[in-house]
Amino acid sequence: MVIVNPTPRKTRRYKSTLTAVIVVSAVICIAWLIALSLISKSIDKDGSKTTTLRGQIQSVLVEPKGTVNKQSAKYMLQSKLPYIVYGTAWKKDATASLVSKAVESGFRFIDTACQPKHYNEAGVGEGWKEAAAKLGLTRSDFFLQTKFTSLDGQDPNKIPYDELEMLEEQVKQSLAKSLGNLQTDYIDSLVMHSPMRSYEETLRVWRVFESFVEENKVRQLGLANCYDQKTFLRLYEDSHIKPKVLQNRFYSQSGFDIELRDLCDAYGVTYQSFWTLSANREAIKSREWKAMALNKNLTPQTLMYAYMMSLGHTPLSGTTDVTHMKEDVDIMMRFQNGEEVLSKDDVETLSSLLGVQE
Repeated sequence: MVIVNPTPRKTRRYKSTLTAVIVVSAVICIAWLIALSLISKSIDKDGSKTTTLRGQIQSVLVEPKGTVNKQSAKYMLQSKLPYIVYGTAWKKDATASLVSKAVESGFRFIDTACQPKHYNEAGVGEGWKEAAAKLGLTRSDFFLQTKFTSLDGQDPNKIPYDELEMLEEQVKQSLAKSLGNLQTDYIDSLVMHSPMRSYEETLRVWRVFESFVEENKVRQLGLANCYDQKTFLRLYEDSHIKPKVLQNRFYSQSGFDIELRDLCDAYGVTYQSFWTLSANREAIKSREWKAMALNKNLTPQTLMYAYMMSLGHTPLSGTTDVTHMKEDVDIMMRFQNGEEVLSKDDVETLSSLLGVQE
């Protein structure tokens, strides 16, 4: 057999063809990788759709960089982006289990009170510790908020401090009890459950609160169930250590705290809302509300939380359903990831449905 060597022209043509094939293949691979990356980012942002127990199409919880279980309250606070607090009232013997499930779902901010009548504060301590051990979290990953409750708000048979002691001593005993119940050596946020019967007594309690901050037992202070603008403003002006939290019901009977919320914005006070869903059921059940929720890949309930966070406020969620916990964390993480969930027009529409006259 005679082997004929290819001519130089044929060799060059062969090499050119081979080079073109390699280049085209590389371009196709790069394009495919870019497409996969964009799809991944899209899923991270919007989530995939599934039907939830709340009866709406909802985005599946997609864990951000790392995992939701590695989220930290400390970093959420540093981001200055909205978040949701897990509320623990009326959970009784189920408190520890529910708090643990809430933490595993992604909650890091937890609200309770030294008030056995409505809260199992020790259960909160057991719950967060159990979940922290399971997930490899530390105390600094959590934001624990508790409250001092006056005798007026206590069950006479379950008072967590000596009712015969001076008011100042009752406050000190209450904090000591909270530290033990929550299994911690400091409280992130100590809130007065409501103003006292007189302003003088309110200020006496506040002065003890301020001493706790000076002793590094408490990081910040707050007030709850205060619907009188003058009382809040007077306490703010008279206090040495200013309140950083106002926790109120968000409902029509108080006019949705329009003036108080404006004050909070002006003074850098976090407005926390509770009874956020229960007090606004009619609006949340409306056809218009449900339509917007569906359009935003939310449930009507998480749309309410999105509304509050869009206003710069911090809602409390007290759900006992794990699916709902994950839905709540999902909308919180959408805000934490910088998504603009609601436009200005959306917020105005929801305000109108609620009857909020901003």
